[in-house]
Amino acid sequence: MIAEHRPPILFSSLADWLDYLETAHPVGIEMELDRIKRVKNALDIKFSCPVITVAGTNGKGSTCAYLERILLSAGYRVGCHTSPHLLSFNERARLNGEVASDATLLSHFERVERARVNLVDAATLTYFEFTTLAIIDLFASSNLDVVILEVGMGGRLDAVNIIDADCAIVTSIDIDHAEYLGVTRELVGNEKSGIFRSGQIAICGDPVPPSSLIRRAEELDCDLWLVGRDFNFQGDKQQWGWSGRNKRFSGLGYPALRGANQILNASAVIAALMSLHNRVPVGAQDIRNGFALVDLPGRFQVLPGQPTVILDVAHNPHAASALGNSLENMGYFPYTYAIFGAMSDKDIEGVVKPLLESVDYWYCTELPTKRASSATNLADILKNLGIKIDGKIECFPSPAAAYQKAISEAGEGDRIVTFGSFYTVAGVMTYRNNQAH
Repeated sequence: MIAEHRPPILFSSLADWLDYLETAHPVGIEMELDRIKRVKNALDIKFSCPVITVAGTNGKGSTCAYLERILLSAGYRVGCHTSPHLLSFNERARLNGEVASDATLLSHFERVERARVNLVDAATLTYFEFTTLAIIDLFASSNLDVVILEVGMGGRLDAVNIIDADCAIVTSIDIDHAEYLGVTRELVGNEKSGIFRSGQIAICGDPVPPSSLIRRAEELDCDLWLVGRDFNFQGDKQQWGWSGRNKRFSGLGYPALRGANQILNASAVIAALMSLHNRVPVGAQDIRNGFALVDLPGRFQVLPGQPTVILDVAHNPHAASALGNSLENMGYFPYTYAIFGAMSDKDIEGVVKPLLESVDYWYCTELPTKRASSATNLADILKNLGIKIDGKIECFPSPAAAYQKAISEAGEGDRIVTFGSFYTVAGVMTYRNNQAH
């Protein structure tokens, strides 16, 4: 505990703030809301505009990006908080489609710290709690029309859940972070549905929602929208359509974000926007423009040029299965090289299994975080799954080193897929950006 009314520790650079926050709280992840709620109340944070909260095992980032781009196309002032970031912390806070500047963020970091230390018996906040609160405080002071908040992990006890959402979206439900969220879909569904609010809108984009989620929505008397019941979609190779609750859109172009599950995410987004139509109306052309213009690096991102390079932050079995399906749908490539790095607390075997048939060469990499599995451990898991050692598996000290080797080995008609963690994708993106300058 920090002593009562201790002078705030303030920094003049965002980098110094983030370094401090990495170690300010003794526990990296702490699933409770009492501490952050006290600071939020001291800041007197309130929103008069609609707030959309997005939770789910996968698809959260895509869903937030679709919502943001469609609402911007309709002319609204939009704040969007997502996490984690790929290359820059500032990616977590976007105002009207632009990342917030260091200077803008610094003033709100200071406000949070001053409010925190002035509390009686002031407690520390985790990195995610503190930064999320600063971004929410920024949005509350920015005269916005809509605020979009992505849940970091789970829902019920996530820092984002200090804000009461007018519309809560759960994108997909699968096992991840099992030590915190539970080992069954029913338990995970219960945690994620914790973002629902009494009498408010609840959207579920998972085609097979757990009964725990439906039960929570019914107990809270939510306006629950379920895919297959309240909205649906259909399409062919050229275009797709959406229908739900006396509304229909036809002739929609496929979203600019590629991947096997993107139509599910896009369909839930339209449901959310239709549910809020009385407060923030959007038209068919806004939806078309939003899907066409959306951009989200690292989500089945296919880079121009040869060999084909694919970046995907897939880091759990559900996302890896979608990645595997997307790779299969790409057509024929003589050889596929995988640059793979992952956190040690992930179901690594479950992540690689959906890709065993698609990948010819595995380049396992170290990652710059203590949470990461070693490259040799990843290689051992692959060997135990039956991958032959004869040049099929190699270990590298960094994603950049693995990428350099893959580029040197791959032919023009081959492909290189980077996946397993945000750190893995960021390492390759940083290397490519440095080479371009």
